[in-house]
Amino acid sequence: MPRRTPEDRIKVEDLLREEYFDILPEIRRVVRQLEAQIRCHTLPILQSLEVHEQLVVKSRLKDCESALKSLRRRQEGGTFDLEKPGGYTLTQLPDLAGVRILVFPRSRLMEVDSALRTLFADWDFDPVPDDAGGVLAPKYNGFCDEISRTVRADYQVVPMLIGLFWEVEHSALYKPAPAFKGKADSEPLRKLNSDVVRVLTRFESEFEEFIRA
Repeated sequence: MPRRTPEDRIKVEDLLREEYFDILPEIRRVVRQLEAQIRCHTLPILQSLEVHEQLVVKSRLKDCESALKSLRRRQEGGTFDLEKPGGYTLTQLPDLAGVRILVFPRSRLMEVDSALRTLFADWDFDPVPDDAGGVLAPKYNGFCDEISRTVRADYQVVPMLIGLFWEVEHSALYKPAPAFKGKADSEPLRKLNSDVVRVLTRFESEFEEFIRA
């Protein structure tokens, strides 16, 4: 077997980078389409919100390096087979384009989820689990058929307080600066992360009981 070199790894990733920028215009079209459909379909709910309620739609597309890392993590052993440099494609990822719908309070979450299921009935259900094995946030992925049958997208309906916390946690822990590598995945921080989610969930539940009282 030929000796593998660092250049072999670079070749695999460079091919994927070329693919990313080839399909980037399509990813952008998909995320625009998905966001527009979701905004349109949730407009009646948005217009019916009470003064203390909120519904915010945010879109994002996965950047090149994040896509590479995500695809690599999905491979056996978390690495690419260097003997098959052309055997990978970023279109395997289910979330090159994405939309997050932030909802407050939690009682509105199922209303939004149900409304969107009528539009995306054939999309795959891939929920974000909670610590108890239940569903923390409904999440789905599939194709925007009118735009693309190549780029998969996902959307998730998230309790707003948790979603805003995730925006901080994602950059601080999920994508930490190089100096924090290893530290960000420590057991104390993982426990605190779970504690924050539980407290925010409890706050939303008790807030709703207060409003109904």
